[in-house]
This record gives sequence, C-alpha cells and structure tokens, in this order.
Amino acid sequence: MNYLDYIVIIIYLIAFLALGFIFKENKTGGDYFLGGRKTSWLPLSLSAMATQLSAISFISAPAFVGLKDGGGMQWLTFEFGVPLALAFLLIAILPTIYKSGIVSVYEYLENRFDVSSRLIISFVFQISRSVATGVMVYTMALILQATIQLDFWISILLIGLITMIYSFQGGMKAVIWGDVIQMGILFLGILICLFYGISELGGIDNFLTHVDKERVTAVDFNKWGFDNADGKDEFGFWPMVIGGLFLYASYYGTDQTQSQRLLSSRSLGNLKKMLLANSLLRFPFTLTYCIMGLVLGTLLFQDVGFQEQMESVYQANVSSLEGKKADLMVPVFIIHYLPNGVIGILIIAIMSAAMSTLSSTVNSLSAVTMEDFVKRFHPNLPDNRYMTYSKFLSIFWGMVCLFFAFFAGNIEGTVIEVINKISSVFYGPILAAFILAVLTKKTHALGANVGIVAGVLFNMFLWLYVPQIFWFWWNAIGCIVTVVVAMIVSNSTKRQINERVEVVYVSSKKEVLIMLGYFVLIIVFSVNLPTILK
Repeated sequence: MNYLDYIVIIIYLIAFLALGFIFKENKTGGDYFLGGRKTSWLPLSLSAMATQLSAISFISAPAFVGLKDGGGMQWLTFEFGVPLALAFLLIAILPTIYKSGIVSVYEYLENRFDVSSRLIISFVFQISRSVATGVMVYTMALILQATIQLDFWISILLIGLITMIYSFQGGMKAVIWGDVIQMGILFLGILICLFYGISELGGIDNFLTHVDKERVTAVDFNKWGFDNADGKDEFGFWPMVIGGLFLYASYYGTDQTQSQRLLSSRSLGNLKKMLLANSLLRFPFTLTYCIMGLVLGTLLFQDVGFQEQMESVYQANVSSLEGKKADLMVPVFIIHYLPNGVIGILIIAIMSAAMSTLSSTVNSLSAVTMEDFVKRFHPNLPDNRYMTYSKFLSIFWGMVCLFFAFFAGNIEGTVIEVINKISSVFYGPILAAFILAVLTKKTHALGANVGIVAGVLFNMFLWLYVPQIFWFWWNAIGCIVTVVVAMIVSNSTKRQINERVEVVYVSSKKEVLIMLGYFVLIIVFSVNLPTILK
C-alpha cells in the first residue's frame, strides 16, 4: 500500500461520518428504527443482502470454494432454500407482522401470547447477535493486521467508531443507505478480484483447463446429512434445501436484523417487491464470489510466488491466525497482485462488509432493547426522550460488540466454529413460535413456551449426543418439535387464548410462482455447472 491507497480509505471513512449527519433528522422511534416507513424496495433489498454478506463471507467463502478440503462450489447449496423460505413468509407470516405496526418483531409474540415469550426470545437475540458480530469484527481486524500491518486495536476502533457515529446520528436511514453504498463497493471489489485473477491466469481458457474439476461440483443428491459424524455427509441437496427453508424463513422473518428492514417498507406492495428482489439477487451475487474463489484458488496452485506470500504472512501471524491460512487467500491477493489505488478500494470492500453487519446489528439491538425492555418500564416516553435513549442504546450496543471483538481471542477458537450451530439450535423453535402465533388459533402462551423450550433442548441433545445429524437439519427438527409439543400442551391444558391479533393474508400468486420457478432454475443451473465450466 502507498499514499494513494490511504487517501482512498480516508475519503471513504470521512464520507461515512458525513452520512450520519445527512440523515440526522429523526423525530420519533418510527423514524429512527424504521426510517419512517418511507424507504423503497430496492435500497431495502440491497441493505438486507449487505447485512447477510459480511466480511467473513467476502473472505472465507471464496477460501472455502478455492482451497479448503471438502470445499468447492457446493457453497451454492446455502442459497437453495432462500426462494422457498421467502415464498412461505410472503404467503403466511410477514403480511400479518407488517400490518401490526410494530418496531420489534418480538412484540408480536406478546400481543398473541404473553410477555414471557417476547422477552425470552428477545434476550436470546441480543446475546447471540452481539457475540457473533464481535467475533466477525475480531476476525477482520486480524486479517487487516496480517496483510496491511494495521494494528489490531486500530482496525477495531476504525470499523467500530465510524460505524457507531453514523448509526448514532442517522438511525435506520443511515444504516440502509450506508448498506447500499457498501454493497456496491463490495460487489465492485469482487469483480476487480475476478478480473485480475483471470488476467494473472492468462485468460478464461487457461482457468477452465487448470481448475480443480472436483471443486466445480455443486449438488450431491446422495448426501442426506444423517451420517455426518466425520463431517463428510454435509452440504447434500436435501439437508440444504429442507434445513435451509426453515433457517432462512426464521432468519428473514424473525431475526430483528432482517425483519426490521421488512418492517421499514412503506407498503405491503413494496414489501413483496423487496422479498422478490432478495430471492432473485442473492444467487447471482453468491455465484460471482464463488467463481472468484475458484479463480484465485486455481491461481494459487499455479503460482509458487502466491503460495510463498501466503505462507510468509501466515507464519508471521501464526499465533493469531492458526487454522485460518486459507482465509488469507483473498487479502494476500489484493495486496500483492493489484495496483495501488485499487488496493485501497479492495481494503474498503473488506471494511464495508464489516461495517454493514455492525451497523445493522447495533441499530437492531437498540430497537429491541428500547421496545422490549425500556418501554416496559416507561410506556409513555415523550418522543425527545425516546430518541435520546435510543441513540445512547446504539452507542451501548456498539461498545458491547467491540468488547467482544477485543476479547474474542480468548474464546474465538470455539465460538467462530460453533456460531452457526448455536443459531441453528434456536432458529427452528423461534420460527415455530411465529408459525403458532400467526397460523394457529388454539395455541396459548403456556403451550408456546413449553414448545420453544422443548425444541431448543431437543436440538441441544442432538448437538451433544447425535453428531451423525448434520446441524442444518436442526432448523427443521427444532421447528417441528416445537409445533408438535406446543399443540399437545395447548390441547391438553386450559388457558386463556388471546384472540385480539388480526391475521392478514395478501394475494401474492405472481411473486410466489416466480420464486418457485427461480428455485427450479438455480437447481438446474447448479446441477449442470460442471458441464458449463468444462
């Protein structure tokens, strides 16, 4: 890196500081946490995608595809459940939640059941999301330290403080438009890496000649995920589609970081467009960075110099990057193969992905704490005090995430490996709670709570004692166990049932048919990918 790269990075950081002041006019909680429900579908869609595609996706997914044992294009199977999940949410869940006019998605559980259902799930969200985000920032700070020699603590403070300032000032509007900018930079960065990688290989024909053919296979119909004790029965078609349906339905519909964008939509028609755009845009974006991973992985095996540079960086930082050698592929390529100025843009891409995830987390945690806890004790807060508390809560949660980032070195070895498993323990039961709330009439609060606990405990039992079952299945199993137990308890015990909540259904035949057709299309494409890349 030289002065030109640092100028690019400084301009970017100053621009994001200014972003918060541009959107600082927020007078109510609806303005601060939902953008006044005035945002159109396209920026909301890009914001949702930017939140999901974190810096770890930009770094680790290409490394998985290009280098890691058992990796390859089967990463695409993570996308198979998305169109099905969004079609289900559009038909069954989201119109009702959107029409309820809430800020925290967990408020709906109190309206339908009681306060205990709301607070338990809200508390789980706050702890798990802040820890996961802290680990993400920690990992990116290590990568930046190893590749551009930016001190670990400076990396965390740069990412954290800039993000907290513009989130504090601008609220959801700053988060959304910041995500749009960051999504554009991230996609530009992927295209730049792809272009220079193919150029270094001598062209597309040379890439297709030397690419590892085993890594091109994306779909395996023979892996069911029920014999996975040795980790070799993962990423099969059926667990990724069925488990993915439940995982993404829970993530988009019940995780505050995502549902808050859905609730920010200015109309139900706008909401339908947003969901349709997300179902259509995710796969091409994921396909692009997966191909980038194939290209860079092929270059690494062809270029001894690339291998030596990665080994040198790894050995110089082995104490902090142990087990993460493959994750150095993208940043080492950026530093050693791209021209100055472009390097700055790519470092910005890494920082953008981290800042996007952090800003969304901070805003969502602030919203949930304010709506689910603070307003419980101060139900009649005037708007000015509500805004003051909300802004300081965003600072508080930003500091919590940075705290976990600074001290993740002591726990990171286990947390970063199991964070997806932890999510899958809870995602199914949480989705089941909303299915019971919206789609059943006879389920009461006791039944729902017992069902949630039963679903979580059963998933934990599978984790501890049945390692043969691939963790993606937990999302489906936990949901089914929760629904069954909740309905049995509700039918066998008498409790008052809250019938105040209106259920809303909206005609979405066209959107659902497009999503289902797209699901078939991406499956056919992925199955034929080895033929396409011959």
